[in-house]
Amino acid sequence: MATVHPFLWFNLNAEEARDFYLSVFRNGRALGSIEFTDFVGGTNKTVPHAIFDFELEGQRFTALNAGSMPPFNERISLYIETRDQAETDYYWNALTAGGGSEKPCGWLQDKFGVFWQVIPEPALRLMNDPDREKADRARRAMYSMSKIILADIEAAHAGRA
Repeated sequence: MATVHPFLWFNLNAEEARDFYLSVFRNGRALGSIEFTDFVGGTNKTVPHAIFDFELEGQRFTALNAGSMPPFNERISLYIETRDQAETDYYWNALTAGGGSEKPCGWLQDKFGVFWQVIPEPALRLMNDPDREKADRARRAMYSMSKIILADIEAAHAGRA
């Protein structure tokens, strides 16, 4: 049976990226690595050409030391659906730490350049309300945010914002 999982190309820091993600996600584990006999060179640094398999929340990933490649962009990103504001804050703060950056509508870019979107599930429910007026207010509130603030989306949904 075939499997599909994300394959992430990093410049020279795939192992560092894997270790960072394993520190962020509570249910993560290293699955193994393969080091090749050739090396990848970069600015004043050479590292083994290697892949690092790992798992986050049951999803397998492969990280590759690939050398200087085109940067990650928003065309493919990783999505975290959180339970509540506290979990949203945790992932947002952890993934923007150390050089990450905030983007609009719950998007962020981590210090390795990977794009993520962090959205609390209750916000998704409000934006999918069958009452389109309420749903539109919730969605417009989200458009004005970087990190999603659930209380502000709830207030907009209820017509209090």
